[in-house]
Amino acid sequence: MLGVKVPDLLQADAELLCGTMREAGALGLKLLGQKVKHWAKSDGSVVTEADLAIDKFLRERLHGARPTYGWLSEETPDNAQRLTYSKLWIVDPIDGTQSFVNGTDGWCIGAALIDGERPVLSVLYRPMVDEFYFAAVGCGAWCNQQRLQPRDGVSLDKVELMGTGKALKVLAAAGVPAVNSPHHPLLLRLAFVAQGRTDIALSIGNKNDWDLAAGDLLVQEAGAKLSTLDGNQMIYNKPEPWQNGMVAAGPLRHATLMTYLETL
Repeated sequence: MLGVKVPDLLQADAELLCGTMREAGALGLKLLGQKVKHWAKSDGSVVTEADLAIDKFLRERLHGARPTYGWLSEETPDNAQRLTYSKLWIVDPIDGTQSFVNGTDGWCIGAALIDGERPVLSVLYRPMVDEFYFAAVGCGAWCNQQRLQPRDGVSLDKVELMGTGKALKVLAAAGVPAVNSPHHPLLLRLAFVAQGRTDIALSIGNKNDWDLAAGDLLVQEAGAKLSTLDGNQMIYNKPEPWQNGMVAAGPLRHATLMTYLETL
């Protein structure tokens, strides 16, 4: 079913995760056709009935099958009990909810399994275009069974950037000319760096773990690099479920970029 050989210790979890995410994608497409209700959360972001339904489905399937694993999701209230588990599911039921509301394909479903502090399995699924991204630690990163390979190079001249206007301004202040590519949610930006569809994903400010974890492993296993704005590797299942910004690129370009960011 996976099309990728994974370690025996991860095989059962990988099959559970991949099968569940395929079904979650089918549920998302079904709900998309029903024009579900949506509203603004307290932080101003958009949420829909589909976010909640997919979150419930994923929790029943993943946490239900592995009750000794913790749970962290954008649409489930956080619980400090997750810190007592050595393994943790981190889920974003719909990343790119506004795109979902608009009926466009710039949304995805993401999930990762954390063991200790780092992801060991991840899936990012775009059901509208049937792009199924998968990574397992030590096994590479894949999309529809095609291995991912990032772009790379030392130069930052006219690099293609996925980020907000704030990220563009940061690079401009550092003297780096960048071409802004179409906006996508954080998980897709990371997937596209891993896949070589863009050069850099840069985001300023605190970023939630559910917007990063599944993409983190894709970037790592593709051979690119992801770090916080201060250059540190991301650590998960901490009391605060967020990271200090996001910098993703091929390893050479990431190193060059960090020298510019350190001057700001």
